[in-house]
Amino acid sequence: MTSAPQLSLSGVSKSYGATVALQGMDLDVAEGRFFALFGPSSVGKTTTLRAICGLVTPDSGKIRIDGQDVTRAPIRGRGVSMVFQSFALYPHLTVAENLSYPLIEAQVNAKEIARRVTETTEMLRIAHRLKNKPTTLSGGEQQRLALGRALIGRPRILLLDEPLTNLDAKLRHDMRAELKRLHRQFGMTVVFATPDELEALSMGEEIAVMEHGRVVQRGTPDELYDRPKNVYVATKIGSPHMNLFEGRVTEDGSAVTTVLGRIAVPYQGLIPNSEITLGIRPADVQPAGGDAMMDSRITLIEPLGDVTIVSLATPSTPLRILLPEARAFGVKRGDNFAVRIDGKDVHLFRPGDGTAIPRLH
Repeated sequence: MTSAPQLSLSGVSKSYGATVALQGMDLDVAEGRFFALFGPSSVGKTTTLRAICGLVTPDSGKIRIDGQDVTRAPIRGRGVSMVFQSFALYPHLTVAENLSYPLIEAQVNAKEIARRVTETTEMLRIAHRLKNKPTTLSGGEQQRLALGRALIGRPRILLLDEPLTNLDAKLRHDMRAELKRLHRQFGMTVVFATPDELEALSMGEEIAVMEHGRVVQRGTPDELYDRPKNVYVATKIGSPHMNLFEGRVTEDGSAVTTVLGRIAVPYQGLIPNSEITLGIRPADVQPAGGDAMMDSRITLIEPLGDVTIVSLATPSTPLRILLPEARAFGVKRGDNFAVRIDGKDVHLFRPGDGTAIPRLH
């Protein structure tokens, strides 16, 4: 028997005048999960988090925490803390005072406040900065302080609104590891909003992909990568993104013809002679010998260390492939390069609405 989710949003909608931020948002998060809300700007990620913590009141729908309806409940008492993209620190207060403030508001006694401040700053490695103001801290230290202020109240649910956006690449990498460590240590539920695919895939145990104020697909990183529900998800998950080509189903319905050639596909019930969109992951395009489907010219090479992205010219959009470093050694722009595609690796989508067509198992 499956236990009830710790956090549940049901049919939550919110508009600001003519702008629709959320429309019928449904979301369940199990206790102790590190859950990522993923999507580009303006899909409703921040509004979702602000509604959960009580900063935004939905126009309709229900929000439940531990089974209790908190849709219109006060912020205090929800057991939720939020870390904002801007960190939202008090610049006139020291590190110790920033951390103490929420505990003073909650009327925690002075001895317990001192104990928690010491514990939190040691855990986040900012104990040597207790007397400093936030403006004298590095970006990583400000991020840790913002996290500490959210954690010190021991919330049941921690909300993170693009907290790594303002950090440089190395700090983002370090803070991803720090957040995962803190999650393991505290075991709390974390809902993490990000427009960054790498953050979502590397941190989220489960990911909800958002579009136009609602979740269009949720699942583990592997599920979203292997079985995208539509073209939108297919092009948001996976780097480099999926190659897409327009094609046509053959007379007998067993194959698809595209600019890449004729590809036999393990799909059933395809409509003969119908238009279709074919997708292939760059990692699934194979270099070929004598059984090449296409011999094309290399137009761009992007070395990434252990792998290299190679773009090949086609009569329509470029075909991007991923090569291991050893295989990419010696290839150069202008070379001809032969490839082949196995039909079991392709994804098919309906051209009208972009929904995925199920494969044969």
